[in-house]
Parts: sequence; structure tokens; C-alpha cells
Amino acid sequence: MTKLRKYLYLPALLYRLVISLRNRLFDAGILKERKFGVPIIAVGNITAGGTGKTPHTEYLIRLLKSHYRVAVLSRGYKRKTSGFVLADEKCTPKIIGDEPYQLYRKFPDILVAVDENRRRGIETLLNMEKEKAPEVIILDDAFQHRYVKPGLSILLSDFNRPIYEDALLPVGLLREPLKGKERADIVIVTKCPEMINPVEARMVERNLNLFPDQKLFFTSFRYGNLKALFPGAGQNDIELGSLAKNTTVLLVTGIASPRPVADKIKSLGCRLEHLIYPDHYWYTKSDWNMVREKFSGIKSEKKIVMVTEKDAVRWIDCNFDDGDFKKNIYYLPIEVYFLQQKENEFDHLIREYVRAN
Repeated sequence: MTKLRKYLYLPALLYRLVISLRNRLFDAGILKERKFGVPIIAVGNITAGGTGKTPHTEYLIRLLKSHYRVAVLSRGYKRKTSGFVLADEKCTPKIIGDEPYQLYRKFPDILVAVDENRRRGIETLLNMEKEKAPEVIILDDAFQHRYVKPGLSILLSDFNRPIYEDALLPVGLLREPLKGKERADIVIVTKCPEMINPVEARMVERNLNLFPDQKLFFTSFRYGNLKALFPGAGQNDIELGSLAKNTTVLLVTGIASPRPVADKIKSLGCRLEHLIYPDHYWYTKSDWNMVREKFSGIKSEKKIVMVTEKDAVRWIDCNFDDGDFKKNIYYLPIEVYFLQQKENEFDHLIREYVRAN
């Protein structure tokens, strides 16, 4: 692996030159960033892989939707369509992407749209009828989309793989040099331990070396009770903490960072079997059969299949007909919460930005 990394440094250097030139063209105004007349909040990262964008986007939705007409605009990664699509009851994950579809199912009272051209997407949303047009737009996974100038930029960094210890693609996972963090108004360190050590927090703050006007927060994940993936199959929700220690959990994940979920299951004392698929993976009938066979082969009286909330929408979309097996499958809801008692401070920052604009 070390020898392989040695050969990747030249491509990484070339990548740095290209990305740095692009950013300088934006900074100099040669490439134009467009501002819009509504509050726009961009949530994203500068790394490839999961940093918890969707749960943090959900947090913002819950914070704002009771007071404003909220829209979430995403590019709809790995969808089978192109152009602008507004989510409705006819949509599927393949039409708008798995993460936007998850948001649409969870928050049917907001607008969820996808467009690979963010400018066009914003314009289309703002050109809706006045009583339907959004008053706040959240751009999902858009920190690096510089053709739109957001009013507030939120940068996410994984506690377990901090951006200041990472390297540029293809050596590491950084999609742009660390200097890119300077564009953020708020930096959130995600996936932290539930009780972060104050010394660790100060070390992270020192290593990030943010400007005085940049705000830093730490968040962790909170898992809800297990919910039936196919409620019609007759099973009830399961309180997560009630899982017996002799329960075997067959975890099936197609996400970028499955480790926190796996660690949570282990912390409950359950026996873990784990099938790992690539991020945003579209499950097939053969995958369904593999999971079923793996589950059948587990010699345990108490056993369940567990998938993540993001995987759940792709499994539901498959809708494979196997009633007896379906009753064993649950998904694990997830939410973020702020550490160091800083939730009110974060909420105030967001609300004041929206109110002022």
C-alpha cells in the first residue's frame, strides 16, 4: 500500500493545481458566483465519503420548516434522470436519488428538488407561484459548488478522519486543499464520541485553525428505535436498547461510513454479521437472495436484519416479493445532536441569518 501511495503523489499534485486554479478564478471574479435574493444555506464537505450531510440537513429542516417555506436542492447523485425534478408522490429513488427521496418521504411538507445545475434549480424553485415558492433554500452537498454564492456555508468534517490529517485525492480523500475551509461560516465536526473529551475538542479546534469569525461546533449521532422496513408484514418497532445480548444482527449497508452503525450494534452486546456494499448501491434481486440466504444460515433463535435509514429507501424501492422474510427487516433512524450544550447557539445563528435576509 505504501508503494502504491508513492505513485499517487504526482496525480495528487496535478489535481491540486487544477482545483487551486479553479478556486483562484472564482476568488478573482473571473468565474462568477451568483447571489440570489433568498436565504441560501449550503451544507457540504471537502472530502469524498460520508460526513453525515443528510442528518445535518434534516436538522436544519426541522429547525426552519415550521416558520418558513423550506426547499432542499440536491444534484441527485446517481439518479437515473437529468435536469430539474421536483419530488412528488410518483418519484422513486432512481428518479431523484436516494438521499433526496429519503428527505421527501420524511418531510412531505417541504419542497425537495434535484438539478445538477444548481443555478437553474434555484431559479426554477423561485419562479414557482408566489404562495409555493421557497423562503429558504438548503443546498445539500454544495460546499464546493461555487457557481452559487450561499449566504451561509456549513462545512462538515468527520471526527474520525479530520480534514487537517487527510491528503488530496487520490492519495487521501480531500476533494480540495485544506485552504478551502476558509470559505465556511460554520464548521461542524461530526461523528464525535457521545462525551467528547474537552482536551480532544481543544486539540481539534487548534488544528483546524479557523478564523475568529468562523464558528465551530461538535455533533454526534443519536439512534432511534428500530422501525419495520415493511410495516405491512406485521412486525412492531423495536426499542434499540431492548435488543437481547444473544440477538444476532445481520447489518446490510451501502453507505460511505458504516463503522459508526456497526460500533453501535456491538456496544449493545449483540452479535454482528455485516454485509458491506458500495455507497449509493442499487440492490438487485440476487442481493436480496444473498441476504436472505445469509440470514437463514445464522444459527440463532433471536436474529434480525438491520439496514441504515439511507439504505431503507433503496430496499423499499426494490419491493421484492417475499413476505415471510420481509418481517425480519428493520431500519435504524438517525439524528444528530450538538455537544457541549451548544445547540441553542447553533439554532440562534441559523434563525438570525434567515430572519435578517
